[in-house]
Amino acid sequence: MSTLEKLPVTVITGFLGSGKTTLVSHLMQNPQGKRLAVIVNEFGDVGVDGEILKSCAIPDCPAENIMELANGCICCTVADDFIPTIEALMALEPRPEHILIETSGLALPKPLLKAFDWPDIRSKITVDGVIALADAEAVAAGRFAPNVEAVDAQRLADDSIDHETPLSEVFEDQISCADIILLTKPDLAGPEGIAKAKEVIAAEAPRPLPVVEVAEGVVDVRVVLGLEAAAEDDMDARPSHHDGHHDHEHDDFESIVVELPELNDPAELVTRIERLANELNILRVKGYAAVAGKPMRLLVQAVGARVRHQFDRPWKADESRLGRVVVIGEHDDVQEARVRDILAGQTEAAE
Repeated sequence: MSTLEKLPVTVITGFLGSGKTTLVSHLMQNPQGKRLAVIVNEFGDVGVDGEILKSCAIPDCPAENIMELANGCICCTVADDFIPTIEALMALEPRPEHILIETSGLALPKPLLKAFDWPDIRSKITVDGVIALADAEAVAAGRFAPNVEAVDAQRLADDSIDHETPLSEVFEDQISCADIILLTKPDLAGPEGIAKAKEVIAAEAPRPLPVVEVAEGVVDVRVVLGLEAAAEDDMDARPSHHDGHHDHEHDDFESIVVELPELNDPAELVTRIERLANELNILRVKGYAAVAGKPMRLLVQAVGARVRHQFDRPWKADESRLGRVVVIGEHDDVQEARVRDILAGQTEAAE
């Protein structure tokens, strides 16, 4: 079977909060006549991204074409989760014409590409392309190390020492594996930030890569779908820090789920999430909350101290008005007791 006869799959990767779900929502609503299916891989068991996408479902990508794999990296659970999910999507009637995979922000893309070499699916699907999203402001600011100045000083002192953090390796692996880079939130970065981000990406990319600025996930579908990269046959051109490893761990990161009682005002939660970022260096918070007197559920997504929230849908009759958020950070930063205290609104962080 030729590459053109195989079912194309696009892998969408990117750092935490880079805008992957927004991009997938745009592609779903602008499929250019293609029947799409989506796999969403979350880190943590609060299925926020999957629920957002299901709310955007249209006839060409109905809710049953959207599948979630939560609380585990799909490249680590190939036989148990990934292959059965792919086979279930391929068995749908009508069959999807293109599958989008939104990876966790902590996922390494290359091990996922290796999963496409499994005999059960290799003859049936092909990786049309790997799309890496990069938050322009975050990349320009160098937020891939907890103390950028100290790391830079160490590198200047001894070029032979590698002081990369796990986050930097994730970012570099995502860039190295990509066929195209989408530079998101350019309005927040400004012209200088965009230029700096492009410099960083060019320095990390193993080969020249197209970089496209994208605001609110809006990009011409023809730019990102139909690349025909057959990435599963092009692994050597996509170097990784983890090449040669038989498997990989996610022990550098931790996630916990916190239940939230009803709030009086969304600003309360915003302030608490900002504290998580400033006091504990928490990377990502996402989930939902209940606000007193409001019939709608409050959806919350944060990258560091940058918090976005909106009322997304009414609470269902059988739902308890209890909020739940997943909190993600590097292993040593996710101090569960302090996280829970801060989200509970304690005025002073526990020592």
